[in-house]
Amino acid sequence: MKKALEGIRILDLTRLLPGSFGTQLLADYGAEVIKLEEPVVGDANRHYPPFYKTQSAFFLALNRNKKSLTLNLKSNEGKEIFKELVKKVDILTESFRPGVMDRLGLGYAVLRRINRRLIFCSLSGFGQSGPYRSKAGHDLNYISLAGLMSLMCPRNGAPVIPALPIADVAGGGLMMALGVLIAICARHRHGIGQRVDLSMLGGMLSLMTLQMATYLCEGKKFKKGETFLDGAYAFYNVYRTMDGRYIGLAALEEKFWGNFCKAIEREDLISQQFAKPSVQEKLRSEVQSIFLKRTCQEWVDYFAGQDVCLEPVWELHEVVNHPQVKAQKMVVTIDHPTEGRIKQLGFPIDFSETPGYVYIPSPGLGEHNEEYLAEVGYNSEDIERLREQGVI
Repeated sequence: MKKALEGIRILDLTRLLPGSFGTQLLADYGAEVIKLEEPVVGDANRHYPPFYKTQSAFFLALNRNKKSLTLNLKSNEGKEIFKELVKKVDILTESFRPGVMDRLGLGYAVLRRINRRLIFCSLSGFGQSGPYRSKAGHDLNYISLAGLMSLMCPRNGAPVIPALPIADVAGGGLMMALGVLIAICARHRHGIGQRVDLSMLGGMLSLMTLQMATYLCEGKKFKKGETFLDGAYAFYNVYRTMDGRYIGLAALEEKFWGNFCKAIEREDLISQQFAKPSVQEKLRSEVQSIFLKRTCQEWVDYFAGQDVCLEPVWELHEVVNHPQVKAQKMVVTIDHPTEGRIKQLGFPIDFSETPGYVYIPSPGLGEHNEEYLAEVGYNSEDIERLREQGVI
């Protein structure tokens, strides 16, 4: 069986987390991803700890199923090689600040004349237009500007930084993969490529659909810690157990809350599920006192088989050994030529006919130079000359 995206070729200029995550999702399902890196230095993720033996765990986790080509895009010959490669790919992904590709003479207006079917996907913090287009930023900046940080705090408390860079991964990488796939579908119907402009700010805002819908409907400020998804209600909250662990209760629907109250023999609490905030504070305290009567594992055993929506707050070492995670094969072991057998996360979407899998490990810097340079007409002597000149 062919891979789902077999035959789709991507020239990937992205680096670090957001773009690398997006193109790896596409590579895992069969797209040929040519990772274009700077000579000598490569993707900065190659140099960040922790390391297995000699290679960064971050780089290995974000670049499997890709091939590496080094190319100096500031050199004239590097640009000519790049243009030849553009003729042979379906998609170009880049994550420079707006205007960088144009200053290199390799912007969309130039490249679309070379390849009319090219999908040119730009991922940046704030997009290609607007007053912030050239502004630097990182995940914390995007989630702050999008308003998420104003909601991630207890009542009368300071905002809490999430451990997951949500804007980078979901607002950036996931949206990039989605944007590329939509553009492929459009090209299949209309025969031409197009420019895809993605901002992590815009992606982050789209993830806040429920919060923004509430504000745009009611037109009033959120009161921190007073909505049903941020801990205001007893039925959707985190509770400490006797042994200092925590359990997440998400009995959102009435039937789940009812089942929970019956299980703890407090049916008198069922009618108070959506009581006013002053009552909720007392209700949360009441439920908390109940959870403190048993250890986390005792509560897990107690609620086993009951329809409640309750799970412990697992640590990472517990997650990877969880039977459900194992059943879904979300941790895979792969062989790497220098690092040996390493473990990585598996594939989030399961297809019956074209599943994702690891077919090549993350590449060494410039490992596939000869393969792609030969494709555009360079022989071994030419390639050695390019290396000596710092073009590759």
